[in-house]
Amino acid sequence: MDFSKATSALALSCLLLASCKKEMPVKAKQDSGPVPVRAANVKSKRIQRVVESVGTFFPYEEAIISAEVDGKVDEVKIDLGDMVAPGQILAHISDEEQRYLLAQQEAQLRQSLERLGLKNEKDRVQDVTQTPEVRRAAADMQEAEQRYRRARSLADQGIGAQADLDQFQARFNSAKAAYDATINQARNLIQEVERYKAVLDLQRKKLRDTTVRAPFAGLVKERMVTVGQFARANTPLLTLVKTDPIRLRVEIPEKMGPWIKPGQVAEILVEAYADRKFSGKIWRVSPTVDATKRTFVVEALVPNPNNQLKPGSYAKARVPTDRVDTVMTVPYRAVNYVLGSNKAYVINNGVIDARDVKLGDRIEEDIEISEGLAEGDVVAMGPLARLDTGTRVRIGEGKKAAPAPKPAE
Repeated sequence: MDFSKATSALALSCLLLASCKKEMPVKAKQDSGPVPVRAANVKSKRIQRVVESVGTFFPYEEAIISAEVDGKVDEVKIDLGDMVAPGQILAHISDEEQRYLLAQQEAQLRQSLERLGLKNEKDRVQDVTQTPEVRRAAADMQEAEQRYRRARSLADQGIGAQADLDQFQARFNSAKAAYDATINQARNLIQEVERYKAVLDLQRKKLRDTTVRAPFAGLVKERMVTVGQFARANTPLLTLVKTDPIRLRVEIPEKMGPWIKPGQVAEILVEAYADRKFSGKIWRVSPTVDATKRTFVVEALVPNPNNQLKPGSYAKARVPTDRVDTVMTVPYRAVNYVLGSNKAYVINNGVIDARDVKLGDRIEEDIEISEGLAEGDVVAMGPLARLDTGTRVRIGEGKKAAPAPKPAE
């Protein structure tokens, strides 16, 4: 095939198609005009400051109940979740060995009391010279002294022998020494009786400790012992918690330190009870600030008679304070969060001026503006997604704007 002829035919075809093609009119882009927006004024408002924070519930009291004596657990009267009263028996440890030791120590004490001439452990020795052993030693000394005096009288008259006098004098000196020694022994015995009493009291305590009782009214958080288990002293048996009232521990920014005082009422919101509000009072304020978080801990005491609020659960607290400030506010929907900053759109002569703003507290449907706006400014409320600096707008009802993204507070 001739290449030049093919090329000529192709060119001719293109010319014929171009001549047959009709021209299509180009529709000019029409200007959509000003964006219809709703508007609101920046207003000055006096507000009562409210401190809001989230925290965690803690029990009012929590105690790990441990065994105080060694022994086999022969009875457990409680289990997880049980309510107990103060002094209620929780568990019992076999007391057979403790009873034997108690009987032995009571016998030792009675033996020492009898030596002192006392009838029971509450009696006291008023005069050590009136104890039986001292009285007997005193009698022996008196008899030896009388014999010595008679022997000396006879020797002075030349009737008695000197040997007899020396013998009776030695016996008298020995009896006197024995008397002094007996008084010391009696004093030591009195001290020994006091020691036996202390040992006996300790043993009685150990016997009482075989019965494990609740130190306060509360709920059983955890049971760690079973019947038949051998428990040694300090072995944890169970954990008891008191949850009425219950503590709510929250962290407050340090700048709000002057606003929080003990006695203030706190409104408590809990996810588990979305339709209820609980009330408590601030009762503890930490004296120090956490250097890493720049916050300090505050505790609220919340009545919990039905134990509905559980330790470890999450809650939100609102604390109205006595601080009142005058602030600038706009409707919450007039602020848009864009690329890491909060923006408000001020309307100047029908043109938008987008400004970065710094937010404060949320006040119902309004929000505090701490920087970026002034009283009297007019701001657009929507549609914020279509607005930016230089956008022409007109204030009116227009099409209802879609809700703006939630600003970062």
